[in-house]
Amino acid sequence: MQPDVIIIGSGMGGATLAAALAPSGRRILILERGETLQPSPADRDARAIFEAGVFRPDEQWLDGSDQPFSPGNYYCVGGNSKFYGAVLIRYREADFASIQHRGGSTPGWPISYHDLEPDYLAAEHLYEVRGTTGEDPTEPPRSGRYLHGPVADEPDISDLRQRLKIAGLTPASLPLGVDIDRWLAAGQDPWDAHPDTCGGKMDAETIAIKQALEHANVELRTGCLVSGLSVGDDGRISGVTCVMRGKVQTVTAPTVVVSAGAVQTAALLLASANDNHPNGLANRSGQVGRNFMNHNCSALMALHPLQKNRAIYQKTLMINDFYLSDGQGGMPMGNVQLLGKISAPILTAASPLPKWLAHLIAARSFDFYAMSEDLPHPDSRVMLKDGQIKLNWQRSNWATHEALVATLKTYLRKAGFPIVLSRAFDRRTPSHQCGTARMGHDPDTSVVDTFCRSHDHPNLFIVDASVLPTSAAVNPALTIAALALRSARHITETEFAA
Repeated sequence: MQPDVIIIGSGMGGATLAAALAPSGRRILILERGETLQPSPADRDARAIFEAGVFRPDEQWLDGSDQPFSPGNYYCVGGNSKFYGAVLIRYREADFASIQHRGGSTPGWPISYHDLEPDYLAAEHLYEVRGTTGEDPTEPPRSGRYLHGPVADEPDISDLRQRLKIAGLTPASLPLGVDIDRWLAAGQDPWDAHPDTCGGKMDAETIAIKQALEHANVELRTGCLVSGLSVGDDGRISGVTCVMRGKVQTVTAPTVVVSAGAVQTAALLLASANDNHPNGLANRSGQVGRNFMNHNCSALMALHPLQKNRAIYQKTLMINDFYLSDGQGGMPMGNVQLLGKISAPILTAASPLPKWLAHLIAARSFDFYAMSEDLPHPDSRVMLKDGQIKLNWQRSNWATHEALVATLKTYLRKAGFPIVLSRAFDRRTPSHQCGTARMGHDPDTSVVDTFCRSHDHPNLFIVDASVLPTSAAVNPALTIAALALRSARHITETEFAA
């Protein structure tokens, strides 16, 4: 078919956009470099996932010192959401304004929380989010409720919730995109970082791609690696070049959307440089690839030698007592949430622990994920070197994260855990990459406008984590989905009305 819209990438941004545009009747072509994940014995095998890395692509990027590393991004229908922790949480209202941190201040957004709130609600309903209101002290105003109650705490996690309260914290239920009964029916395992091939997670494929493909006007092409965009004399994107099954082809459409993720989107725009656009497409501002952010994250294990944790999935609580301030009127520190239950294979994959000791620790650990905001900086960036992606991530605001980890350790000891261990995540773990095609009003300092339309090319939209002006300190998936719904409405009202 000759498409009206080409969407490059089927992750949270591209898939949500496709689902929102599908009822219009316009012909939509989704190009995905990966394939659909098929059920396999490795799906619930922690050794295969964390030790052997069977789902990790055979890909190398360069770091800021030109040293190669494996980035751990996933290429498949649904993108990284197929492996995500399914936390679908809104940015807090304050995140849209400038915030002062220990490491500097955030720039704020060109739109407010209230501008995006209706789309947040629509995204929660689309992804069937399980949650509740009234527990979290930082919860922003809402125009409607969740359609489903929260995923239940397991007994040992219910006990943990009470212990955290007694220690002076305010645990709240995580908003999750998980059908827990369906997930557990396929295996008694956590979902965090596990591939979803049973439809138990409300990910981009399970929900949005499935809905989009129910419409005859939507086509999904897998195994299609997009290598470049071409642009006409009028400044409009005139072609999308891709390699599919070893053959190079060019497809065209009046509207082109790049939703390849914060790193790959920037790399594609830079790789599409030509004589008229020597610095890459959509890059009059020079901001494409810049302002890369990747949350400052650490895993913490709270242990008591005489207490076992019998939880299977664990990941149902969050703590935001330190999100808007340090708890004493100082600067914010970040979000805390439970990890999916850590197992012995995960520990042995990440450390030299002998297996017997790893099993002993994993059986007793309560596992937390501490997350602090990484601030945008123009020198933290995605580049290309001889065609290879070079990611010079310059971690910022680290003192804030250290303070969060230290504070959390203190409270966990108050909650009855004499041993608390922590380990920071490094660049091999993609912790919510964002920011490389930032949104803004000014074409001289931003890449897209507030509807994710390129300032430079009127028929080009960028709809993924690239456009986020700030990383906040919560998981970005729901914000990406909400922005995709906002962008879809704008495309319908402008591009389709023409």
